[in-house]
Amino acid sequence: MTPTAAVASILAATLLGAMSPGPSFVVVARNAIGLSRRDGIATALGMGMGGVFFSCIALAGLYTLLSAVGWLYIALKMAGGIYLVYLASRIWRGASQPFAVDSHTTAGGGNARKSFWLGVSTQLSNPKTAIVYGSIFAALLPPHPPLWACLALPPCVFAIEAGWYTLVAVCFSGRRPRELYLRLKSSIDRLAAGAIGMLGIRLIVTANKIGM
Repeated sequence: MTPTAAVASILAATLLGAMSPGPSFVVVARNAIGLSRRDGIATALGMGMGGVFFSCIALAGLYTLLSAVGWLYIALKMAGGIYLVYLASRIWRGASQPFAVDSHTTAGGGNARKSFWLGVSTQLSNPKTAIVYGSIFAALLPPHPPLWACLALPPCVFAIEAGWYTLVAVCFSGRRPRELYLRLKSSIDRLAAGAIGMLGIRLIVTANKIGM
């Protein structure tokens, strides 16, 4: 496979991975609906930066390292699972609190910086993403890729991750999704918290099984 074909294959696999449902999708959609389009897009940009981080460490050989050092993989899964459970608990506790949408919020006056870092931390907390990136890069990238491929992959990954989640944010920040969220806030938040919490618990359980 030529370097150009390898890069194209990696980016196609990255897009498919970004489009698969997971905690990143839930967090972006919830921020876009419950806060503002600006917060949703800021969260999407954070997801993109998380993708850049994973692509860089995949280029540096993270997959090989995790395969060789079993305890590091277990620790990564445990840490990610604990964070997702913590995030789910925060969403669950706030589910019953009323949410008022005023002109300041709908104009994009939320805390975009906080939303950005929430996106980054959510992306980085998922060890599955690290393994997916590592395995894709290890399987498709030539052993000695040209410099242009190493330089092109991180910004292209950012464009794919941030672009997809920006599309999610724009779609979910419309008037009708927002009105639906306001009517069903408690149920939607608890559903989102349950989905994220189950993913976190699954990571912790599988990490314990690996460690036995």
